[in-house]
Amino acid sequence: MTVSRRPRVLSGMRPTGPLHLGHLVGAVHNWLRLATTHDCYFAIVDWHALTTDYADPGAIRGFVHEVALDWLAAGIDPERSTLFVQSEVKEHAELHLLLSMIVPLPWLERVPTYKEQQEQLREKDLNTYGFLGYPLLQAADILTYRPHAVPVGEDQAPHVELCREIARRFNHLYGEVFPEPATLMTPAARLPGTDGRKMSKSYGNAIFLSDDAKTVGAKVDGMLTDPQRTHRHIPGDPAVCPVFATHKIFSDPEVVAWADAGCRSAGIGCRDCKARLKESLSRTLAPIGARRAELAEDPARVDRILDDGAARAREAAGETLRLVRAGMGLGR
Repeated sequence: MTVSRRPRVLSGMRPTGPLHLGHLVGAVHNWLRLATTHDCYFAIVDWHALTTDYADPGAIRGFVHEVALDWLAAGIDPERSTLFVQSEVKEHAELHLLLSMIVPLPWLERVPTYKEQQEQLREKDLNTYGFLGYPLLQAADILTYRPHAVPVGEDQAPHVELCREIARRFNHLYGEVFPEPATLMTPAARLPGTDGRKMSKSYGNAIFLSDDAKTVGAKVDGMLTDPQRTHRHIPGDPAVCPVFATHKIFSDPEVVAWADAGCRSAGIGCRDCKARLKESLSRTLAPIGARRAELAEDPARVDRILDDGAARAREAAGETLRLVRAGMGLGR
C-alpha cells in the first residue's frame, strides 16, 4: 500500500438529491482547499441515506450518480482525492458491527441530532436501530481510514467527539489502533435559501448546481428581499435581505459595496440588485454546468472514477481491519 505523507481527512455526503449552493459553500469549497494539503477521502454515504429513507430507497442509486457528477463538476479531482461509494467498501459495515460490541447505548441516545431529527421527521418511523446507530456507522466510516481530522460543520461536531470517545475506548480495550481524529471546523458563510430560511432541498428553496441559467434566473427573481422595502423609493436594510447575503458570498467586493449602498439609499431597486446577483451566480455556475454536461455524456467515465476510488479506499480500509481483527483476537 502506498502511504501518503500528507495528513489524512475523511468526509462525505448523503445521496438524497443533487447538490445546491449551500453544499458548494458549506463543504465542497473547503474540500477543494483541503485537497491541496491533505490526503482526502470523500464518500457518498448511501447506507446513511437508508437510515431515514429505508421505506422508499428507489431514488438513492440515481442520486449517487448525481452527487458524483456534482462533485466532479465542482472541481473535485479524482487524481488528488479518493472518491467512492460507502456501500462498495464492505469494511465500513464490518467495523460498524465490531464497534457496536463496545459502544454503550447511552452514548448514542445523547447525540443531539438523534432527538432533533425525530422531531423534524415525524412523518417517518425512525424507531429503528439503523437510525439510533447512524452516529456509530459514521464513526466507523471515519475510523476505517484512521484520519488525522474530519472537516465538519458546527452541527456535526458532537458526532466527531463521539468518534473520538469510541477510538479511546477501543484503544483502551485492545491496544492502540486508532488516532483520535481532530474536529476540523469548516469555515463557511451561512447561505440562505430563496425564502430566507436555510437552503435545503426539503424546503423547496434551493438553487442547484445542475440548474440551467433560466432556472437560476427565475429562482433569483423569486427571492425574498427586505420585507419593509415595499416600494422602490423606500430605503432597505441589506442585513435582513437574502439577496444581499448571497451577494456577499458570490459577488466581487465592488458589487457587494454597490448593493449595500444602493439598497440603504434607495438608489437601486431590488430588481437591479437581483440582476447583478444573476451575473455573479452565472460566473460560478456556468463552468460547473459545462463540466457537468460533459461528464453526463460519459457515465462510464464517472463509474470508472468511483470504481478506482473504491479500490483505493478498500486498500486503506483493509489495513485498518487487519489491525482491528488482530486486536480483538479474531480470525485464525
